[in-house]
Amino acid sequence: MRTTKAVTAVAFAAAAALALSACGTADDKAESSSIADVNAAPKDKAATVLDQPFTKPNLVLTDTHGKEYDLREATKGKPTLIYFGYTNCPDVCPLTMSNISLAKRELPKADQEKLQVVFVTTDPERDTPASLGTWLSAQDPSFTGLTGDFPTIQAGARQIGIGIDAPKKEKDGTVVSMHGAQVIAFSPKTDEGYVLYGEDTTAEEYTKDLPKLIKGEAP
Repeated sequence: MRTTKAVTAVAFAAAAALALSACGTADDKAESSSIADVNAAPKDKAATVLDQPFTKPNLVLTDTHGKEYDLREATKGKPTLIYFGYTNCPDVCPLTMSNISLAKRELPKADQEKLQVVFVTTDPERDTPASLGTWLSAQDPSFTGLTGDFPTIQAGARQIGIGIDAPKKEKDGTVVSMHGAQVIAFSPKTDEGYVLYGEDTTAEEYTKDLPKLIKGEAP
């Protein structure tokens, strides 16, 4: 079990810059776990509450229908979860989206409609609007998928302390995308990112916290 922690956005960003995760490799998972050490307090809750929240990224990208999507405008005043990952990830990314999807289904219908879940690809060359849309639809048709040019995506991620590197091809031909594996929750009251979740957050933990996040409350 884990306790709710309060950390500054600055402290989180500093740690996140050193905690990239290449989905599917043990060594990279070990690196990504260091993000949990931003604050040394004992943990018994999944949520880390930021005492200095992040401003929502100023991101204008392309959604899965090929239309321009202004993140700030589209999610203004709505409870929003943002995650950066890629569809060819073998483990962390699909598990994270699946856990959020399972938790979302437990919400009352009205709250399900309020919650915005935004998945921003870190591998835009392969994650076209069509392929991203197909992948996300298998998780939850209401999830928003965004793609665009890599520098824009990388800059947007940095605005909320998420580090990502350009995808690279390994010797065996596998393309790996290194990225921070945190989910950031934005309040419908302030539009600020005030809670973060690590890659080990379970569906049950999201289920417990989502009703509070819908209201902009601290879990």
